[in-house]
Parts: sequence; structure tokens; C-alpha cells
Amino acid sequence: MKYALAPEIKEQIVKLVPALKMDHIKIDQIHCIRSFDAKTRAIARIWGMAKLFSEVAGIKPTYIIEVNAKRFDKQSEHEKLHTLVHELMHIPKTFSGALLSHRGRYHAINTREVEKVIKEMSDK
Repeated sequence: MKYALAPEIKEQIVKLVPALKMDHIKIDQIHCIRSFDAKTRAIARIWGMAKLFSEVAGIKPTYIIEVNAKRFDKQSEHEKLHTLVHELMHIPKTFSGALLSHRGRYHAINTREVEKVIKEMSDK
């Protein structure tokens, strides 16, 4: 699989995070890549840096948002927004390098919840 930095995705993230009021997200510790020839059905994925890396190696918590070029680039602008918001919602308020699952005791990451977040952003 091939990867390339995706500065245009990073630009979108830079604009999205304050608009979504996701103040816990440290934008400088988010990296964006585009994957080519990926065998996954996923449109995008988020990768977190395990806590072990920060505790042992002193590396700050870092996240990588990967968009699958074959699938992501075909989406409409709204679908792309939906996808990026979905991935950002996986980042916990602690910004620890961990990832939130799709279903948790106090949260859900699904189409309805993502659209709710997008609507709140649009209303402001």
C-alpha cells in the first residue's frame, strides 16, 4: 500500500476542529495521509499512538487520519465532511492517543450522531 501526505485534508481539519468546538484536539498532533491501493472497505481510518509510546519514549499523543483515495475522493463535499467529523469523534477528550469505539457507555459514533454534530456546527 502506498501513502502520501494529504495537506488539503489537514487544512480541513484545521478549520473543522474550532468550528466543532473540539477544544481538546491538539491540531499540531494530528497528521493526515491519503492511501492508495488499500485493500480495506473503509473510506477513512484514524490511528492513535498507544499510551506506551508516550510513557516509554516520551512521544506526545499523536493521531493519523488516513483517507482511502479510491473511496474518499469520490464522495460529495457533505459526505467528506461527514467522514472527517466521524474520524475526529474517535478522539477522546483526554487526547491520550487512545481511540473511542463506535459504541460506549456515554457516547455513540454513528450517522445520526455525526449529522447532529454537523448540524450544531452549521447552526452557529
